[in-house]
Amino acid sequence: MKAILDTSVLIARHPLPLDVEAGISTISLAELHFGVLKTEDPDERSRRAAHLGRVESAFAAHPVDEWVARTLGQLQAAIAIRGGNPRARTADLVIAATAIAHEATLFTRNYKDFKIIDDLVDVREPPS
Repeated sequence: MKAILDTSVLIARHPLPLDVEAGISTISLAELHFGVLKTEDPDERSRRAAHLGRVESAFAAHPVDEWVARTLGQLQAAIAIRGGNPRARTADLVIAATAIAHEATLFTRNYKDFKIIDDLVDVREPPS
């Protein structure tokens, strides 16, 4: 199964079954870098930086290319039409657009963040 991992899955360090071909969005790398830089605790910063290094080594990071950008615009429009605020969760929408563009399932530990578009993207809790 082809999957894009939400940042919540990366942070939780959730193990994946061997049959999952996982990738990530470059926006997840940005979120993880932010997490490293925002903490003031040097020990925590070190742990986060080490984890970020493992993530960068383990997963292919898919860029925001034309197809992802086009898909992102479609998701933002769908959310606006449905009465939501598409700008409130831009990072989540980039990750969802990446999954759609790469014909992959989106694994997240925060399903509620994607509920409004769960008919447009295959979004699931990661398998155990």
